[in-house]
Amino acid sequence: MKQYFLNSKERTGSFYRDGEDAPNILFITVDMISADCYHKDRPLSQVINTPNIDSIAEEGTSFNNAFTPSPLCGPARAAIFTGMHPPYLSNGERSPVGMKIDLELHDAIFQDYLKRVGYVLKHTGKCHVGVEKFIRTFGENIHAWDRWGPPTEDDDRYLAYLADMNVKLPRYRKELRGLQIDKLSPANSFGGWIEQSDGEDFPLDAHYSVFLAKLAVEQIKAAKIQSPGKPIFSQIDFFDPHQPYSIPSGLEGRYEQIRRVIVPPKSFEPFDENNPNRNKTLDLYKQYWGMYDEELVKDYIACHLLQVEVVDHALGHMIRFLKEENMWDEMAVVFSADHGDMNGRLAMADKGSYFIPEIYRVPMHVKPPSSKNVTVKDCGELVSTIDIAPTILAFACIKCPDAMEGDDLHKLMIGGERRPLTQVYQTGVHVGTNYGFAFQFEHQDRHMFYGYNVTTGHEELYDVNLDDQVNLFEMEEFLNQKPTIVELAAELLQSDPRWAGYWASYRLHNARFLPINKTDMQMLKPI
Repeated sequence: MKQYFLNSKERTGSFYRDGEDAPNILFITVDMISADCYHKDRPLSQVINTPNIDSIAEEGTSFNNAFTPSPLCGPARAAIFTGMHPPYLSNGERSPVGMKIDLELHDAIFQDYLKRVGYVLKHTGKCHVGVEKFIRTFGENIHAWDRWGPPTEDDDRYLAYLADMNVKLPRYRKELRGLQIDKLSPANSFGGWIEQSDGEDFPLDAHYSVFLAKLAVEQIKAAKIQSPGKPIFSQIDFFDPHQPYSIPSGLEGRYEQIRRVIVPPKSFEPFDENNPNRNKTLDLYKQYWGMYDEELVKDYIACHLLQVEVVDHALGHMIRFLKEENMWDEMAVVFSADHGDMNGRLAMADKGSYFIPEIYRVPMHVKPPSSKNVTVKDCGELVSTIDIAPTILAFACIKCPDAMEGDDLHKLMIGGERRPLTQVYQTGVHVGTNYGFAFQFEHQDRHMFYGYNVTTGHEELYDVNLDDQVNLFEMEEFLNQKPTIVELAAELLQSDPRWAGYWASYRLHNARFLPINKTDMQMLKPI
């Protein structure tokens, strides 16, 4: 086993490599995708058409219980890159002054280790964890934008791409809008169907996601010229299917097919503003999105599925190129997402600072090089996006760095066991400010998701495997489980200093379930 240092001169960032395997690696993420689009238990997963994404799963393993530790773009991506629970809990656009919002230059991300052992790094699309860190790791020629939405109008390369196709910038032909509290005035945009700025149809291959995939192809071509013989790591981070949607021309028939079979979620219902027991956090988000109309919900869901089909079409360009170049078979491929989407449940779109499992669940498909065995095609083991970094590093024979909390998922792909996984889910700042933590546990063969809201003490309990979620703590059967849950939470929160801030209020909100002791409630006592 050979020792390396991320900084050889200062001998810092020690890590080890056991072997010389260095396959080309492709890492693909989508942004804010609903389990409706990929989870086999969801009816709409049988409606959506994603042959290219499916091919990754067919040649590898699908992890059917994969979750992100944060349902917000920036923190979720920071967790993926560092292989740890996120170091901050908010996207930069909405954070109050004084909050940490980006990765620091000294933060080690898995791409740093690949670069150190000789990989040529290429990236295109969304980064949203701070440009400085990405430039330092990937190099000055990187194509990464650090914002929540794509820079379609100020991306020079995209504008040149459109000009070469003789296509003008897009505008909305039909736009979906939520309503304000008066249920009359237009509110937030969900996007919709696009056309060229002169009213002409907008071609599918002119779409920004297709541009990103084709740019990734050009980057791989460049890498083979720049560093012939060196292994390539290519990362592509799509914005889609994040709203506001941008459905190009030519998908009208698919829209009609999809919309005909959409049934609004059971939890979609008119607002009951007089219900004293309603969840105030969810109430805030419902008001923010203004999904009062059932037809709007159907259109939103249809657009979400269509946008995933656009991404799949884009990936088709990349996969065909890799196969034509005889690179695909021995390439390691990981496909996942930063977080989920409510997709009309509880009359909500998007994600936020709350604990519905729908926004924590993500797809996870891992295709190893064909020379590596796969015996488990569908894995139900609980896994996390913090497992992505150790898994990718393992393909390059790099031992998981001590700081990383995840594990190499290839162990599960060959029928083995992973090291124990501690999952702590955290909320922060989005539309509203709502800090809290959550964790999962098994109860009578049910997979449960428990969430605690710090400020209010409001507690939530969900069955992860249910399609449409309701807070089970509203039922007497589950209130009886409260002492057991408090015991589990107390053990978790005292196990790591990172969760100590939650423990301070949690022990007060649940004092009646905890033993009286003589410890200092301040947790810190001067001597």
